[in-house]
Amino acid sequence: MGLETGLHPDFGTVYEGAPIGIPFVVVDGAQEKVTVTFDYADESDDGPYPIPPDAPIEGGPNADGDRHIIIVDTENKLLYELFYAFKTGNTWSAGSGAIFDLTSNDLRPSGWTSADAAGLPIFPGLARYDEIVEKSELSHALRFTVAQTQRAYISPARHFASSSTDANRPPMGLRVRLRADFDVSGFPATVQVILRGLKKYGLIVADNGSNWYISGAPDSRWNDDELGELRGVKGRDFEVVYTGERVTQ
Repeated sequence: MGLETGLHPDFGTVYEGAPIGIPFVVVDGAQEKVTVTFDYADESDDGPYPIPPDAPIEGGPNADGDRHIIIVDTENKLLYELFYAFKTGNTWSAGSGAIFDLTSNDLRPSGWTSADAAGLPIFPGLARYDEIVEKSELSHALRFTVAQTQRAYISPARHFASSSTDANRPPMGLRVRLRADFDVSGFPATVQVILRGLKKYGLIVADNGSNWYISGAPDSRWNDDELGELRGVKGRDFEVVYTGERVTQ
């Protein structure tokens, strides 16, 4: 994962014309639902999904990356998430999709993906401006990516996305926590909030990607220069937390 690699805030304001991070949209029960066809239909929730016509897509409408769409239905307390979502005319398609009941702690079926490689919900693992800046509190773990994972997962993850049996690679769902003695006093106030949260709740491996990339929601109010100070926190500043045995089948 990189002992000398610094944390990278994969969220912020705008880069090359597109918002930085994984956006989400809040809807109520009146939002019209649409049918979505899936590439991985056998591990996706059928829906329908309450996708607004102008739903924000990760990376923007012309992006060629993961193209996540996240929808929070506050009235029915449901979370809808799509991976690699496209709209063609009045129809939608996606690589995979998952629906989570926000009143329950139920997990995906064992071995199932979600809109995330680890089979986890994405939204609960995002760094959000309203929490970190407005409330000055990070009260949950954050999602992050690593370049190489192994063919295994640790609950609450439900899915692996690798054929490697190399024990030096992290499994999906691995949790790391910032060391309790790490001095955060020299960082900007916003970054201190994040780091205090990482000391308590940590980071969870959720997908394959660049090492130590932390996910968050884009917001025009973020200070990108301040967030960039996270790069001063290295992999060696974390400890691995045992949260259960690996699942390899």
